[in-house]
Amino acid sequence: MVPESLLNELDRRLAPVDAARAAAYPGESPARQPVHTCYVPADAVVPGLTVAWGAAALAALDQHGLPDLGLPAALVAEVLPRVRAKLAAEPVEDLRVDAEDGYRGGPDAEDGDVFRAAAVLAAEPGLSPYLGVRAKSLEGPTRRRGVRTLDLFMGGGLDALEQQHGLGLDLDLELQVETPQAVLGADGTTTLARMLHAGAGRVTGLHYGTYDYSAALGLAAAHQSSDHPAADVAKQAMQVAVAGTGARAVDGSTNVLPVGPTAQVHAAWQLHAGLVRRALERGFYQGWDLHPGQLVTRYVATYAFFRAALPAAAARLDGYVRRVAGGVLDEPATARALATVVLRGLDCGALDGGEVSAATGLDRGELDRLAGRRPRAA
Repeated sequence: MVPESLLNELDRRLAPVDAARAAAYPGESPARQPVHTCYVPADAVVPGLTVAWGAAALAALDQHGLPDLGLPAALVAEVLPRVRAKLAAEPVEDLRVDAEDGYRGGPDAEDGDVFRAAAVLAAEPGLSPYLGVRAKSLEGPTRRRGVRTLDLFMGGGLDALEQQHGLGLDLDLELQVETPQAVLGADGTTTLARMLHAGAGRVTGLHYGTYDYSAALGLAAAHQSSDHPAADVAKQAMQVAVAGTGARAVDGSTNVLPVGPTAQVHAAWQLHAGLVRRALERGFYQGWDLHPGQLVTRYVATYAFFRAALPAAAARLDGYVRRVAGGVLDEPATARALATVVLRGLDCGALDGGEVSAATGLDRGELDRLAGRRPRAA
């Protein structure tokens, strides 16, 4: 038998390694991940914005009806009432004030637009569960403008939000991956992980910038999309970099908007729903939405994905917990993935706690434990 003294010495020698690994890879974040990030130009951020987005999405659904999205009709009928309820109650899960590419105001107008947008967020703290700003990059030509925007946004809005409502602010940083050099450095090494860990835990997401990245590779405009093979290379590198860190890899957008006559809206919805479903199947649970009409297919595709996943996940979790032999031998890592997909469905409203408990025999705390999520803060 290995003597206790040797085991103690082994623990002592490896303690710094254990600590470094735990700091760099703390595991899955216990925080809810939004299913999307909605970018709204700074000059378009007005009181009641998210309510207006939800109403516009519902109006589009009523006007045009839902086309064939390649989903079983029974599943669509099951999710549509939930989607309508979501659009009425919480249409936007993550709102970003856009002072970068989506902003069309000039330099002289940006100060006022950013300050007013921050004031709207301060006055309506329940506007969206997650709020933030996208400033211009820190490259030479836009550096001063980007820093000024951040200063105005933080000082003009979020400080006031904290003072008025007694909210503690937990400010995080997300990095936009929109240049090839963000994926592969000049020395031939991958750079995403270095950028992520340089944030010392403050970086919570890597977001794929569909069109800037595609253009930087020289892809023709007609072929720039989030399902291009070149996009998959970048996004898979992002996925590997964030694994185990608690940060998230986030899919990009489509600029094909559901506007115009019904045929055009349906075509845009079919494209968007297919991209959302494809991203979910590849483990990207969050993407960008740029228009209220995209909320329809964001939630239909997302809710259909999680509801379709529940029966098999519940049966396998039940077998794993009760150690019942079946046709699939699941390991702890697979149990984590099964529990995580159920938790994501709960977080976004695709699933209800009661039906999950009935299907799995597990409560939220037990699912968190199986998923390996860190304990939730009070």
